[in-house]
Amino acid sequence: MSTTQKKALPIGVEFFDKMIENDYYYVDKTLLIKDIIDKKGEVNLFTRPRRFGKSLNISMLQCFFDNLMIDKASIFDGLNISETGEAYLKHQNQYPVIKLGFKDVEASDFEGAMEMFAFELSTEFDRHRYLLNSDELDDEEKTLYRSILARKVEFSEYRNSLRFLSMCLKKHHAQKVIILIDEYDVPLEKAHFEGYYPEMVKFIRSFFSTALKTNKNLHFALLTGCLRVSRESIFTGLNNLNIVSITSDSFGEYFGFTGPEVEEMLDYYDLKNRANEMRDWYNGYLFGQTVVYNPWSSIKYLYDVIYGKKETPDAHWSNTSSNAIIRDLISISDNTVKEEIEGLMVGGTITKPIIEDIVYADIKKNMDNLWSFLFFTGYLKKISKMQIGVENHLELGIPNKEILYIYNRHIREWFDERVKATDLTPMYKAILNGDTKTFQYELTEMLQNTISYFDSKEEFYHGFLAAVTSTMAGYTTKSNRESGNGRGDIFIRPSSIRKPAVIIEVKVADVAKDLTKKCDEALKQIEEKKYDDELLREGYTDVIKYGIAFYRKDCEIKIYE
Repeated sequence: MSTTQKKALPIGVEFFDKMIENDYYYVDKTLLIKDIIDKKGEVNLFTRPRRFGKSLNISMLQCFFDNLMIDKASIFDGLNISETGEAYLKHQNQYPVIKLGFKDVEASDFEGAMEMFAFELSTEFDRHRYLLNSDELDDEEKTLYRSILARKVEFSEYRNSLRFLSMCLKKHHAQKVIILIDEYDVPLEKAHFEGYYPEMVKFIRSFFSTALKTNKNLHFALLTGCLRVSRESIFTGLNNLNIVSITSDSFGEYFGFTGPEVEEMLDYYDLKNRANEMRDWYNGYLFGQTVVYNPWSSIKYLYDVIYGKKETPDAHWSNTSSNAIIRDLISISDNTVKEEIEGLMVGGTITKPIIEDIVYADIKKNMDNLWSFLFFTGYLKKISKMQIGVENHLELGIPNKEILYIYNRHIREWFDERVKATDLTPMYKAILNGDTKTFQYELTEMLQNTISYFDSKEEFYHGFLAAVTSTMAGYTTKSNRESGNGRGDIFIRPSSIRKPAVIIEVKVADVAKDLTKKCDEALKQIEEKKYDDELLREGYTDVIKYGIAFYRKDCEIKIYE
């Protein structure tokens, strides 16, 4: 495919004017503007997972409404919004706009976070610096404006700063103000993980309340975030708040790529043959009634195919989102939850009550909160909705192969950490002493306490066993080594040839009654393929050979006599 005359793919481009002016490929979401005008919500909160186009849409809204960006009016020519008529176009570049983005407001303590917040706010005050020359503002207001601009006010003063700026803009322009806030909940998420959540909640509550509640200078406000944080903790008394979450039926097509949009993109880049692979890896999210692709991963995938000549897809989203919550889920799982995770990973579903209003501090207090968090952050998708008793429940599943990969990776990392933290001395002694009874007991105990993904079959058990034996002091574990007439599964070599070496061959039984037969097959394979030839040539005289058969979370171990 020739790419010389094709539009460039917008990797990481979050500014709408840059997207259009530099002729990047743009999936047209400008009818979001029409829907916002039509629905007339005064304060709107859109929640979507990370990297689903929230920042780009905020930038688009600013370019359309902001009266300081009238020189950008032509960038909407030819886009869908330009065909909607005068009823909508009369709003273009007619309003003073305040735009804030909180995705970088993160620090290890509250003071550090507030300094970053002050920097973000002063940047927006600087964008409206012309207000210092306005005849509509008095000297006292200009003095406060200069102090906020120079970041020379107490942190407490910032609580009213957004309302203050909206008042100044309304005075100067004689027009009500639009407030756009991107990633409103990032400071809360960071505060939760760093331990200063109560202070941040108190500040954010005041900051939003003064600007969004009974603010006579406000035309409308639009906030984006990942979570719908509870009204009680943040949006106290904000009765005009219109929340559009991933369960809402409206606005579903504006965040993420729809099937027809992806088909059009694949056709444009002459990559229709990649449609099935792209759908399996990046599609599957259900926002309201709209099925969408992950836009970031879709674009990155196409970029890699076109410019990197990659033949296999990657989990791009895992490099952009905080996956710590999956580790939390795994680490606090009881046997029931482990079974639920295992079921999800082989294509099954779970049915859970979904809590729309979440408080970060309560995420780990019960499993329903954690499942809800995974759903709203994109790690689970809605399959169907049902009512159980008086509560609404959702049937949930894993959206696609990309998310399945993320689960798999974190389970492997968690298990490796568990192995390193566990005293495996009894198992290691049993392995070297030929004690199959103890070896089998210890290995079964570890299987019972881990999370399996049985679609991997022998691959899972092979990796499981390699991890378990990798920390034997004075020994090196190698897997799938070329030896003799084939490839053995596990080789455990001591640093001294006077100590016993170990060969393990792994088999998986389809039914429990075949465990013994599979052990015999494994031992027979070791002998027939002469897996011990290499060890014998190196001078090892004592080679212990094990055949291990697995069936779900049980195993049987036999030794070659």
